[in-house]
Amino acid sequence: MANTHMITSLEEMDQIIKEKKGSIFYFSNDNCNVCKVLKPRILEMLDESFPLLAFYYVDTIEHPDIPAQKSIFTIPTILAFFEGVELYRKNRYMTMDGFRTELDRPYRMVFGD
Repeated sequence: MANTHMITSLEEMDQIIKEKKGSIFYFSNDNCNVCKVLKPRILEMLDESFPLLAFYYVDTIEHPDIPAQKSIFTIPTILAFFEGVELYRKNRYMTMDGFRTELDRPYRMVFGD
């Protein structure tokens, strides 16, 4: 399963967005039951379909300034960046198939077929 790196500052997140071709940021905390179910499904999907996307976790309780600066008001929220641009913002009301479909085209454009 994909490695999960914990983001601890807004500066760190912004640097990753600048440096990585593609990245996923998962905003959550340990008190969220939906988050606990969704995260392994997201990681499995990334492993299977998008192995070159980097995955990062932001704990919204430990680091509340990060979601505040990124206008995150509900959890889980997933942000997908390609070449420094936020292309997708999804929350608990998403389908895995829909998210996979939305990631497919930009992923192929950035990383090749």
